[in-house]
Amino acid sequence: QVQLVESGGGLVQAGGSLKLSCAASGRAVSSYGMGWFRQTPGKEREFVEGLTSSGGSRYYADSVKGRFTISRDRTKNTVYLQMNSLKPEDTAVYYCAATRQYPSRWSADEMDYWGKGTLVTVSS
Repeated sequence: QVQLVESGGGLVQAGGSLKLSCAASGRAVSSYGMGWFRQTPGKEREFVEGLTSSGGSRYYADSVKGRFTISRDRTKNTVYLQMNSLKPEDTAVYYCAATRQYPSRWSADEMDYWGKGTLVTVSS
């Protein structure tokens, strides 16, 4: 079992950048497929970026293509989400998630473990 704790959220102006961190404990992040999801009130949790356990394949939502990047530091057992060129529509609670499977759809129901989330607010 792995425990996940997100940090790095905050308030940023449109066009700015933030880097979220997801610190894992209990198991190595390299044992899991790792993903970032986000959610706004009244909407379903949506996939943002994902990285397979091998680290060989990265997946992302079209809405963040070219702006966000997921990465992993095995020595720190931490996964990151670098967010550039932020837009007001990126405002959401961002969640880190882990799965023991190879995700076929990178959907929320494929994830086994979740962090509690960190709020990102992008002002216009």
